[in-house]
Parts: sequence; structure tokens; C-alpha cells
Amino acid sequence: MSNKIDVVVVDYNIGNVDSVVKAFKILNCKVVLSNKKEDILIAKKLVLPGQGSFDYGMNQLEVLDIKDLIVKRVLDNNIPILGICLGMQLFADIGYENLLNTKGLSFIPGEIKKLNTNLKLPHIGWNEVKIKKDDVIFSKIEDNKDFYFVHSYYFECKKIENILSTTNYGYEFPSVVRKNNIFGVQFHPEKSLKNGIQLIKNFLLL
Repeated sequence: MSNKIDVVVVDYNIGNVDSVVKAFKILNCKVVLSNKKEDILIAKKLVLPGQGSFDYGMNQLEVLDIKDLIVKRVLDNNIPILGICLGMQLFADIGYENLLNTKGLSFIPGEIKKLNTNLKLPHIGWNEVKIKKDDVIFSKIEDNKDFYFVHSYYFECKKIENILSTTNYGYEFPSVVRKNNIFGVQFHPEKSLKNGIQLIKNFLLL
């Protein structure tokens, strides 16, 4: 394939991918759902979506033999990557799920832990995103707008400068994180109506 692909949505045999692809197609970019190395190599941007467990997600990246290539493209080639829900969590150093300690991609310093709340888990539904730091990813998105969440675990960042926004579900947790070209969102922008589509558009404009 000679032409660059605008976005590769990484297909690592995990849920919640079709709606992500559709959201990018709405914005008329060249997007493909793929786990082929040749596609990942020529992508201008990557998206790591997903719902499910941390250990399963990391295992799939290893089984498909694409983990090292994703790391190379993001850290060496500096292409933008957007992690959605589980995809964001895989950016951490380690995840504690299913009684396992599973190494993550180590893109952003932190750990994935169960939400420290007495409220019902998983956290499902609309919740406010409180912007803590101005960033291009929030362009044309107002503070305290609702986005759609489905999760039981959260990203505990080691460095406050990586936290762009927080959300409260009986506990204040990071809902958008960033380090350089690496962006992660705990919510599902593809299911968050106009503000979610605006966030995806902002990512495309990077």
C-alpha cells in the first residue's frame, strides 16, 4: 500500500472497535481497522480502542506480534496515538486486574487500579469531564461537559503534569491523560455525541 493511511484503529481482538471506526469515517479521514504490520508502519496516527481486561489486551498485542512495532512508531517515530478506555489503560506501566500484575506499554508513568468507590461498578453512563489543563485535544469543548464511560479501573498517574482532566465517580480519577504525542481518554468519544466527535476531530488535526 503506497499511500499513507490517516488512522489505523488497532484490531487486537477486543470489543468496541466498529463504533470507533465509524466515528472516524464521519470525519472523512482514511481509516482502517487492522493489525497488519504494513498498515501500522504507514499510518499517520494510531488509535488503540477497547473494552475488557488489562491482561487480555496486553496478551493480544504480544500474540499478534505488534506490541514492539506500536512502541517504535509512537516513541521513535513520534506519531500521535489515542488510547480509548482499555486502550488508554494499556499506556500505563502496570495493571492489576484478574489478580495479576501485568506489564503495560509504559507510555505514561502510572498504574491501573480498581476504582476506589462505594458506588456500583462498572461505572456506566454519562459523567462530567473537568478540564485541569488547556490542551489542543479540548479545542471547542467546554469545561464540565458529559462524556460516556464504561469501566471499573482507572489510570493512577505518577505525574500530575500528565493529567489533562478528571472525573468524579465517588472518587476523582484522571479521565484524559497526555504525554507528548500520546493521548488517552477513559471515556468513549465515539459514544459521546458532538463533544466526542469534536475530540476525535481535534486528534485528527494534530
